Amino acid sequence: MADRISESLQQKLSARLAFYKDIGIDLFYRDRTSMSRPTASIEGLSPRTGESRDSGVEYSAAVVDIEITESITVSMMPEDTLPKTPRIPVPLAPAMQKPVAPKIVLPAPKSGLFDASDKISGDSMLKIRDDIGDCTRCKLHKGRNKIVFADGDPKAKLVFVGEGPGRDEDMQGLPFVGRAGKLLTQMIEAMGLQRTDVYICNVVKCRPPENRLPEPDEIKTCSPFLLRQLEVIDPKVIVALGACAAQTLLQTTRGISHFRGQWQDFGGRKLMATYHPAYLLRNPPAKADVWKDLQMVMAELGLKRGAKSTSAGKPS
Repeated sequence: MADRISESLQQKLSARLAFYKDIGIDLFYRDRTSMSRPTASIEGLSPRTGESRDSGVEYSAAVVDIEITESITVSMMPEDTLPKTPRIPVPLAPAMQKPVAPKIVLPAPKSGLFDASDKISGDSMLKIRDDIGDCTRCKLHKGRNKIVFADGDPKAKLVFVGEGPGRDEDMQGLPFVGRAGKLLTQMIEAMGLQRTDVYICNVVKCRPPENRLPEPDEIKTCSPFLLRQLEVIDPKVIVALGACAAQTLLQTTRGISHFRGQWQDFGGRKLMATYHPAYLLRNPPAKADVWKDLQMVMAELGLKRGAKSTSAGKPS
């Protein structure tokens, strides 16, 4: 009977020792002859190894109070009476922690497309053309014949901006000289002006293949030269011909039909977006809408409808 009790007690003791080892306590005896720190106080069982207490080594018992250090006292009790140890989350080591994305602070938006930092002191058309040079900045240069810089009066109060050169423009090096260009000339004359009275340019200076729309990277590369041109001219009114020109200048992805015929602000200047002459060649009924837009431009510039307006306003 005593053996069974002793065996059961030893099993319980082993279980308790394993429990305390799991929570980080594994020192239950001290050698008094070699240690000056306080030793564990023992009550109850005799050493299992057969050593007497006089040897200086003390062992823990099944139900005892063990003073591990001066500040920690552990009471060994039956398992069903032991307090539940709360799970405390252990912080990960720095190398194991999930990286936290840095907070990105976006700059405050500019009041307009142009800011004081965008302007180049002493800039001029000659300097802009010189800076463009024999441009190879984007892939459009691979298929071009000529760079199409601009045409007209660099001091004009009215500027027309298209999207890019076509085949005729690429051959002659001038903007709007093909079929769409002839229609634009009629539109200008309907306003009582001549091409030499206005300034005409494009978002990109080289012809896109097959007259496709300029791609975003091409616009990003070339449009800074357009912005410099507009800053040097300092026109009173800008007419954006087509969605590409309007979206580039207004920095929007909205379709032109959402704001066509409405005044927009462009760096303190008035901008009117209207349909491109090439679109009018495919959709003649839209000429009436464009003529309404141009009449608003004429009123802003103080222009009166000329003798040619009736016929030229609705070119054939």
